Amino acid sequence: MGAECTHCSPGPVHRTVAWLQSRRIWRGGDPGGDVHIPDGYLSPQTCAVMYGAAVPFWLAGARRLRKVVKTRFVPLLALGAAYCFLVMMFNIPVPDGTTAHAVGGVLVAVLLGPWAAVIAVSVALGIQALFFGDGGVLAFGANCCNMAVAMTFTGYAVYKVMAGRAPLTAPRRAIAAGVGAYVGINVAALCAAIEFGLQPDLFYKTTASGAHVPLYAPFHLSQTVPAMLLAHLLVAGVAELVLTAGVITYLQRANLPILRINQRTVSERDGERVGAASRVPLRGLLVGLGALLALVPLGLLAAGGAFGEDRPGDLDLKRYGLDAVPSGLARYSDFWSRALLPGYDFRHGAHPNVGYYVSAVVGTVLVAGLMFVAFRLATLAHRRRRTAPARVTAVEVGNERVEV
Repeated sequence: MGAECTHCSPGPVHRTVAWLQSRRIWRGGDPGGDVHIPDGYLSPQTCAVMYGAAVPFWLAGARRLRKVVKTRFVPLLALGAAYCFLVMMFNIPVPDGTTAHAVGGVLVAVLLGPWAAVIAVSVALGIQALFFGDGGVLAFGANCCNMAVAMTFTGYAVYKVMAGRAPLTAPRRAIAAGVGAYVGINVAALCAAIEFGLQPDLFYKTTASGAHVPLYAPFHLSQTVPAMLLAHLLVAGVAELVLTAGVITYLQRANLPILRINQRTVSERDGERVGAASRVPLRGLLVGLGALLALVPLGLLAAGGAFGEDRPGDLDLKRYGLDAVPSGLARYSDFWSRALLPGYDFRHGAHPNVGYYVSAVVGTVLVAGLMFVAFRLATLAHRRRRTAPARVTAVEVGNERVEV
């Protein structure tokens, strides 16, 4: 727990933490609230299953986007992916002294559809894992299933049900988007908690005394579920709700064409006919993304780590009844050691603040650039196929050569 106020009574959040700790459901410290899962905490078998579950969504998402994302919307998709990357760098303090963060996937789903959000969040998570060591490469499939699939589709479903046929400018739409984002990130947190918490029961070795020693994550469901949900129900989920509802409210006043992209049959106001889609101005979005980038240093204000992100050597072994680091965790925790800026910092660690900001700039450029280039190439390839002349072949018919 962090330092407590000495001149006022404990609030409901502190009382909740104290209640969980008094019943040994949650002892604080390591169980924090980040949805990213590093390598080593999930077994290779679990990682393989999660990759298998994620691949169909990636393929379906890419196929659907090739059909529905027009050239003029590709920059918007790139900006959406960059937004997801940046918003995950804003760490928010949790009452137990750890941190959590928003994701932004449901906002992208509301604006461009859930399949676009699957690709945008997956690209952001991939860049985080490969270039910054945030989230594992082996666990990439699990992280995508949680944040790119479960979160976006659940949140988007809640949004659709709550928004109904309300006009684009109705406050109900902003509220629905915020609630959808809140539900979505908590579903993602629950999925991660279950994946963590099942590891000791599924993958362990039996000692001579008959005790079960976990091979990977040492946390049990009785620890992971309360810890993850506390952090997201009370902190990260609220941040996700405020951000998503706030952006939708701003767009309702300043940039309705963006809201029109995924809601072509919805009127702007009560009693109005549905209008044709108009050009989407991107200048305001670029300014907003730039402002978010400028505020990235605020993400350093929240001290402390998050659940499942401890290096093996930093685990409090006694807390989990262990004599040594689980062998599988020790073996796979360094599976990917080629990160450009590991931990969003330079390798020597002499200037962590500068390293964090440089990481934000590099990551934003990589995520947006990758999305833009990939879909531009796909669009150009599609155009070439449509304009290419029909292929001519020839066959022999009797003594004559006939072209077909």
